[in-house]
Amino acid sequence: MSESGSTYAAAGVDIEAGDRAVELMKEWVKKASRPEVVGGLGGFAGLFDASALARYQRPLLASATDGVGTKVDIARRMGVYDTIGRDLVGMVVDDLVVCGAEPLFMTDYICVGKVYPERVAAIVKGIAEGCTLAGCALVGGETAEHPGLLGADDFDVAGAGTGVVEADRVLGADRIRMGDAVIAMASSGLHSNGYSLVRHVLFDRAGWALDREVPELGRTLGEELLEPTRIYSLDCLALTRTTEVHAFSHITGGGLANNLARVIPEGLRAVVDRSTWTPGAIFQLVGEAGSVERLELEKTLNMGVGMMAVVPADSVDVALTTLADRGVEAWVGGEITERTAGDAEAVTLTGDHAG
Repeated sequence: MSESGSTYAAAGVDIEAGDRAVELMKEWVKKASRPEVVGGLGGFAGLFDASALARYQRPLLASATDGVGTKVDIARRMGVYDTIGRDLVGMVVDDLVVCGAEPLFMTDYICVGKVYPERVAAIVKGIAEGCTLAGCALVGGETAEHPGLLGADDFDVAGAGTGVVEADRVLGADRIRMGDAVIAMASSGLHSNGYSLVRHVLFDRAGWALDREVPELGRTLGEELLEPTRIYSLDCLALTRTTEVHAFSHITGGGLANNLARVIPEGLRAVVDRSTWTPGAIFQLVGEAGSVERLELEKTLNMGVGMMAVVPADSVDVALTTLADRGVEAWVGGEITERTAGDAEAVTLTGDHAG
């Protein structure tokens, strides 16, 4: 008797499970919409009514794409999938807002070893919630099943976003002036960067388990590591409406100094005073558990600062009030000074952290 012919299902791809996942995620995608979105989930492409941009004199479209790195391993190991999507949105939209762009819409890509409909729907739920927090729409996405390349429980997520900004309102290095203040906005924790170091230190070297209760954190290690990335886009846009802003810097991979340096012009430097804030306990724990030197921590982790704004000195009070009213912990962390011939770096960190 001859063997039956091969099928997609026999190769490990479950089309029916994929269809079920789409049905489960629809309710969440509907909640992450904007009036400009045309049509619904299920088309080959998401549609956005560009006539909404007619109010701009010279609209510039901004685009960004990112993932969440090895933080997905924490979600997988904990079996918690409905927060990782917020991390994805934060990584994308807060790159968009750095130039002053309003995030308009996002698409996502979820790659799995095996489609578990409820798991995929939970991931999309987090993405939709993140889009709602960012004020943008989730207009589409893709779920791909890769049996043989990924284990059944393995997955990864990525996304791309589009925003818009008026050409004469683009923020960046060309606006920064000597004497400007650098405002730091607190992170919610590690956000989505440096997890390869964190996992190596806490799991491989220290041997800690995700369910370990950590008194310094006030919760389990796993709960701390899964804390979603703070999404700053609406807070930053509120700042641009209430006072003058010269630049933003999203503090992600590479740490505070390297990311802030990307918006500092030639001839100037940012001097940031560590004594103006105390990093959260997780940063100290990583440093101590792995005997990680401060410089290594600072070039890998955000050290408690997720976003920075550079504003004129006379805008500081309004900026801090605006952020406080929106529930964002913020403080003056430094200033812009002249960079002399002996100053090789665009950003200098001084002092020691408080506490």
